[in-house]
Amino acid sequence: MKTDLVVDTKGMACPMPIVKAKKALDGLASGQVMEVLSTDKGSVNDFQAWVKQTNHELLGHEEDNGIHKFYVKKV
Repeated sequence: MKTDLVVDTKGMACPMPIVKAKKALDGLASGQVMEVLSTDKGSVNDFQAWVKQTNHELLGHEEDNGIHKFYVKKV
């Protein structure tokens, strides 16, 4: 998936992946896509709840060797 920005939050625990993602997303224009990398298992639920609260779009989630990749589109 083509992304406009990659945010690496590996090794960070809740709530830091969401905090870093929010800060990064604020700098993007509507329609741009951000990829967030996280090793926090709790971030799966956190990102699903966060995009519902903020009305952004979670385009996808992948997990590879303990690294979660979230693709968030700014609305």
